Amino acid sequence: MAAELIRPILTVDVVLLTLHDDRIHVVLQAREKAPHAGQLALVGGYVHPEEDVSTHAAAVRVLRDKAGLSVRVLEQLMTFSGGKRDPRGWSASIAYYALLPRADFAARGDASLKMLPVAEARGLPFDHDAIVAGALERCRRRAAYSSLPAFLLPVEFTLPELRRAYEAALGRSLNDSAFRRKVDELRMIEPVTGSVSKATARPAQLFRLAKSGVVEFDRTV
Repeated sequence: MAAELIRPILTVDVVLLTLHDDRIHVVLQAREKAPHAGQLALVGGYVHPEEDVSTHAAAVRVLRDKAGLSVRVLEQLMTFSGGKRDPRGWSASIAYYALLPRADFAARGDASLKMLPVAEARGLPFDHDAIVAGALERCRRRAAYSSLPAFLLPVEFTLPELRRAYEAALGRSLNDSAFRRKVDELRMIEPVTGSVSKATARPAQLFRLAKSGVVEFDRTV
């Protein structure tokens, strides 16, 4: 008798990273169904071949339908696969990472979503610990030579906010004057005419990215 055909499970999982109290946090969601019902895990779901033109489209749909979120940056991380990662059978997950301003997460107000510092996001179901670690490492590497950390912020931000976003993404402190000089040399931001932040005692000029997408630089920040 021929061996029974085993159909792999195909899913997408998204590591949603945001900035809170100058630390990188990951947004997790309580699972509704078994396995691991009730446990916090990455926002994820099955790929629907009948409607998803790609795994990227599946990730966009899962974020929208399960978390009510849309993001400006959604990039593929890698594939995680094997017969032991999911008790339901042999599975493959195409993992993505996304950057989300804190205000966008706060506005969602979904009780199923929870934000945790990445250092505390441990013991997650499946192999989500490894996926989170991989996403954080990728973001840390890219932060050194791209505008990626700016997407942790709202579209308009101050220079101190931008520096703190880079520090959180890189995991180290930056000299303020040197950072301002480098940002000016790279021409990565532009002032928002007539707009200032009133979040501090002294109004501060608001800036935005000079280009809407992630820009890679020929040197480090």
